[in-house]
Amino acid sequence: MRVSQNADDKPTELTPGLRRFLYLTIFTTGAAILIVEILGAKMLSPFFGTSHFVWTAQIAVTLVSLSIGYWFGGWLVDRSPRLNLLYRCLLGAGVYLGLTIPLCSSVSLACLKMPLAVGSLFASLFLFFVPLTLLAVTGPFVVRIFTSNVSSVGGNVGRISAISTIGSVIGTILIGYVLIPLMANSVTMFVVSGVLIVLPLVYFVIWKNKSELPAATALAILAGIAGGLGVKNDGKVDTAGWVEIDRVNSNFGLMQVMESSDGTRRDYLNDYLTQNTYDPETGQSTSLFTHMLHGLAKVYTQETDDVLCIGMGIGIVPMLFAEEGSTVDVVEINDKIAGLAERHFGLKPAKLNLTIGDGRYFVNSCQKRYDAVILDAFLGDSSPSHLLSQEAFAQMKRVLLPEGVLVINCFGEFEPGKDFFTASLDKTLKSVFTSVRIHATGNGNVFFVASAAPQLTQHREIDYDAAHPSMPFRMRNCMSGIKVTIPENGIVLTDDYNPVDFHDAENREGFRRNLAREMHEG
Repeated sequence: MRVSQNADDKPTELTPGLRRFLYLTIFTTGAAILIVEILGAKMLSPFFGTSHFVWTAQIAVTLVSLSIGYWFGGWLVDRSPRLNLLYRCLLGAGVYLGLTIPLCSSVSLACLKMPLAVGSLFASLFLFFVPLTLLAVTGPFVVRIFTSNVSSVGGNVGRISAISTIGSVIGTILIGYVLIPLMANSVTMFVVSGVLIVLPLVYFVIWKNKSELPAATALAILAGIAGGLGVKNDGKVDTAGWVEIDRVNSNFGLMQVMESSDGTRRDYLNDYLTQNTYDPETGQSTSLFTHMLHGLAKVYTQETDDVLCIGMGIGIVPMLFAEEGSTVDVVEINDKIAGLAERHFGLKPAKLNLTIGDGRYFVNSCQKRYDAVILDAFLGDSSPSHLLSQEAFAQMKRVLLPEGVLVINCFGEFEPGKDFFTASLDKTLKSVFTSVRIHATGNGNVFFVASAAPQLTQHREIDYDAAHPSMPFRMRNCMSGIKVTIPENGIVLTDDYNPVDFHDAENREGFRRNLAREMHEG
């Protein structure tokens, strides 16, 4: 059967070897599409976060790309069923993906000037629309190549769709369980780009389309150089006076440890956003929230014998309780953070009962009761919404002793028009707990304290002298900074209806924009 032609217009026999290679191509492109879709969102998350806006943009761009790619592939193969046209498309996809590695940062920073929903959509379009469209050409092209008569169309479509789908499943498993945890996102994209470039080169060499080789090789070299430079500079922070001393990729973002050149400060970053600051000399955090989470729990409870921390971060807050003799249970979703915290931030895992898993799941199945529950679970600039619902708080109340307290760290605004999140969180907590109080300085962090007790009683003063020397003034301001919300500006957040990502998007994108620019512009 003669079904395709090479560059010299001579018929190319669809040999068993070529048929198997086409099946491999279908499988590979199916895997690549899902890897690029998921990895693309991960590459955008340091700039735009992980809200539904980012995933909506990435999924929408993927679906539009597939639609256009399927149409274009069908049109192209009907016009000329030459396999080198297909492999030119795959070469183009591989080269373009190589170029996205060095371009991702500059494109995303430029799109940060736009609203979150629009900016994430434009960044995704620029970076991933073209390669995803070119990858989608494979399916209809190969169906036409394999089909010699109408009676075999159904079988060919079914077989090719099945192979492509299996490839997508394998790609999803690889990106979720192997590639993201073990390699930097830029390295993973570099590998995907390389595989997609190698496929056409192999075809051109083995099936005698050698006239394509010079141009293909030149493009491959271009993509390799650009991608290599992108990998080298990925996550590089050029801020004068700082050096990266550790880096770990995880399912929950790129984790970096930065240290000042004089060794007086060490910062923990997740996806380029500063999550905690640390003084290596004193072994103390220089971030307000760590001292306030510990201090507020001590102030509003008679005892802190048993403490549950939902979210460990670099372990400063759990360790403050543990060093005082408290029994501290910690649930942390990121299995990579403990090792990094032990190396650089004084974490002593043996002093904690650490569980790797989701905080909501842990609380739902927990049978123990605590004097204090500390909720400090952040993904970049916000806590996951499933931990901030009426049902979630009801479960946290269940695991608290009658006089116990829930202390929450979050970011929020109190200005009317910007206060949906704080008003809603306050309203939701009050639908579950009898007593709720808000402490804030007006400079970022907001702390909610909630209890089933008839009223919140201050049993002692915060030990300001035990805090880092830079903290007492700010801590006193926060302690005296009691805030109130306007109830009608918020709603009760539930598992079924929790639109915080949407209504708080402007506040969060402003916060993320400032931090992202600060880290990338020095």
